[in-house]
Amino acid sequence: MSTHLTRRLLQLYVGLALYGVSSGLLVRAGLGLEPWGVLHQGLAEHTGLSIGVVSIIVGAAVLLLWIPIRQRPGLGTVSNVFAIGIFMDATLAVVPDVRGLLAQVPLTAAAIVCNGVATGLYISARFGPGPRDGLMTGLHKVTGRSIRLVRTSLEVVVVATGFLLGGSLGIGTVLYALAIGPLAQFFLRLFAIPEGAKEPASGPAPEVTPPAPARSTPAAEPTPRRAILRR
Repeated sequence: MSTHLTRRLLQLYVGLALYGVSSGLLVRAGLGLEPWGVLHQGLAEHTGLSIGVVSIIVGAAVLLLWIPIRQRPGLGTVSNVFAIGIFMDATLAVVPDVRGLLAQVPLTAAAIVCNGVATGLYISARFGPGPRDGLMTGLHKVTGRSIRLVRTSLEVVVVATGFLLGGSLGIGTVLYALAIGPLAQFFLRLFAIPEGAKEPASGPAPEVTPPAPARSTPAAEPTPRRAILRR
């Protein structure tokens, strides 16, 4: 195995692990989750399953929706479905809930930064988008609607459904929406692997061009490769 391929695989799995850890920390901080996390938590409340297991089930269900829109998964796509939920539950098993803003605010901030690092790592590895991002870009291609409109519509539905089911929506959700785009852009540049190091991967791989803010509306018309930020 070449050094560059080893680096790409390392970035992929370290990034997915950190993503799961960051999602678990947001739960423990108790100030609100990222949009899909709100849905996962709401479903967990009603099914009795752990939020990590729910994340895996939702990811697999979303992946099935790729079939009619003719999206092709990569190694990173399939790994994304399982790894994030596993590491999220592992984090929740060892990190207790925190109480009081003096603890909650720093933990929320640390979780958001960790999520930005994770995003930069696993997307830069170029092993394929997460299932939710693939759904977004697939719907963009099928419907002809802008990435901005498709992403916003999906996440409004996801957040609203999760909130109605009892998911945690709060200041942490807002901070995540505002911060994740700039953080992801910074860490995508930091962890970018030179194109000359590119090697065949098991599936389509997204380009490493820094994306627009993951949870907010871009000012200019984006392209799918700039919008891939979520699991």
